Amino acid sequence: MSSYDVIVIGAGPGGYVAAIRASQLGLKTAIVERDQLGGICLNWGCIPTKALLRTAEVYRTMQHAQDYGLAADNVRFDPKAVVDRSRKVAGRLSGGVGFLMKKHKIDVFAGEARLEKGSAAPSVVVKGKDGKDMAHNAKHVILATGARARTIPAAGLAPDGKRIWAYREAMTPPEWPQSLLVFGSGAIGIEFASFYATLGVKVTVVEMLERILPVEDEEISAFARKRFEKDGIAIRVGTTAKSLKATTDGVEAVVESGGKSETLAASHAIVAVGISPNTKGLGLEALGVKLDRGHVLIDGACRTNVAGLYAIGDVAGAPWLAHKAMHEGVVCVEGIAGKHPHAMLKERIPGCTYSHPQVASVGLTEAAAKAAGREVRVGRFPFVGNGKAIALGEDQGLVKTVFDAKTGELLGAHMVGAEVTELIQGYVIAMQAEATEETLASTIFPHPTLSEMMHEAVLDACGGALHI
Repeated sequence: MSSYDVIVIGAGPGGYVAAIRASQLGLKTAIVERDQLGGICLNWGCIPTKALLRTAEVYRTMQHAQDYGLAADNVRFDPKAVVDRSRKVAGRLSGGVGFLMKKHKIDVFAGEARLEKGSAAPSVVVKGKDGKDMAHNAKHVILATGARARTIPAAGLAPDGKRIWAYREAMTPPEWPQSLLVFGSGAIGIEFASFYATLGVKVTVVEMLERILPVEDEEISAFARKRFEKDGIAIRVGTTAKSLKATTDGVEAVVESGGKSETLAASHAIVAVGISPNTKGLGLEALGVKLDRGHVLIDGACRTNVAGLYAIGDVAGAPWLAHKAMHEGVVCVEGIAGKHPHAMLKERIPGCTYSHPQVASVGLTEAAAKAAGREVRVGRFPFVGNGKAIALGEDQGLVKTVFDAKTGELLGAHMVGAEVTELIQGYVIAMQAEATEETLASTIFPHPTLSEMMHEAVLDACGGALHI
């Protein structure tokens, strides 16, 4: 039996970052991973999907080459080559995580972990690839086991690997779809819808709620929907899937909207209706770990109710984002090392959707701010008023800011359009630094850049926008 200061279970973004930070702080560290270093995000989520979406972006630009004074005749794509590039990107980064583990002298155990009662913290038992168990002790154990795609078998919303897909099949399609039903309009569903629609697939998005991208500001959601529909994506909101089944040559779904049922048909379907935490088989029930709808309950320092046991990332609840998991990993380990880090403020976690157009946000929506009793001042600036956006041929988008009318506090920022996933961090830093409306208004932004729209949206909130 080996002993460590910290054992991390799960080598996704949260887990491997937590392990690295623990090693940096002088803690003897090990990490357990049952599949691939980097976890779902790096191997089957964040990174390979962005490689696919980049392909779609280049393809879309090539199709409009004449708008830039260029010629690109007979533009086409090779589905296998598109997927191969995505897998190579993921493989390269997975190898990079392995290098980082060696660099920081972190012991890596390949296998399935379960927890048993220990002394200072639960004991970690790893079943290796050879089927043998090996027990390890640690002063602190961090759960970073992530989550998996949610399924609803009763309605047929469960992948079969052939016609009905989850994210893995959607990234490495066994055959190219002619038409596609996408169930769920969160970031994952919308990104796949955007990717396939750009490459010529007839796509229909089915959303149970009354609007797509339901966590986003309503105004941004409405703007995005119009752009998606202009790109040929059919969108069905307020629509519940009653059943989904594979047929000999496609899929059929019975959906209900406004009390009326109808049947939708396509060659394939993608199920993107949320996630379920990976807690099964860990032994949490026997230890008495408190859960909430499957997610591990934690405090501001990522501690569970069991001594010496912590949880970070998707397994510990929303928002289910890699950067949230990484930050929690740092907060957790620095707390273990006695550094007294600040608890993470979830309202300052940015969210990004890498579709066309992109969507990004941080903080409260206008509706949420008002519901919280805040008197707000809202600023808006359209991409069509920005010189750089026009020069790029990307003049459709919107930047929106929400300020507290009394204090000038930036409550939220919401964006849709080209490269907004890169721009949003400016507002995140402003919120973290507690910059006011006045501070942002007096800041100089470089010209010509897309970031100027961020400035103009602030100026508009106080009635001083210069270019609209």
